[in-house]
Amino acid sequence: MTAMNWLFKEEPTHYSYDDFVKDGKTQWSGVKNPVAQKHLHAVRKGDRVFFYHTGDEKAVVGIAKALGDAYPDPNDKTGKAAVVDVAPVKKLARPVTLKEIKADASFKTFPLVRISRLSVMPVTDAEWARIESMSGGSGGSGGSGKTGR
Repeated sequence: MTAMNWLFKEEPTHYSYDDFVKDGKTQWSGVKNPVAQKHLHAVRKGDRVFFYHTGDEKAVVGIAKALGDAYPDPNDKTGKAAVVDVAPVKKLARPVTLKEIKADASFKTFPLVRISRLSVMPVTDAEWARIESMSGGSGGSGGSGKTGR
């Protein structure tokens, strides 16, 4: 099966990409929305993940990868929720803001624009490449990446 691309959202005051890098990996959990859970269940080992900061930032800030397939959330007594282990790959050369994404017509069907409250969503290969290009980077892995801040 071909690797998929995803976007995972997090409030940076709760868990930022820098926190994620310090931890080296994390279990992505706490997703409550049924559609977001459906997407999380579909994550497979090796899938690429954009890390998106919500709140005041509203920007794609980094890239991660799924370390394994999604699996049942050990803290969910219903057995319906999934979690996935992810690790950081690199910080984007510069964040790509929601404002920039909304201003680009090629993103008119992107769930980030259409269903803004969804916390886990698929990203097409074309959308992935466009966001990487907008960030000033290219390729899907490697490099340390530094922000211009």
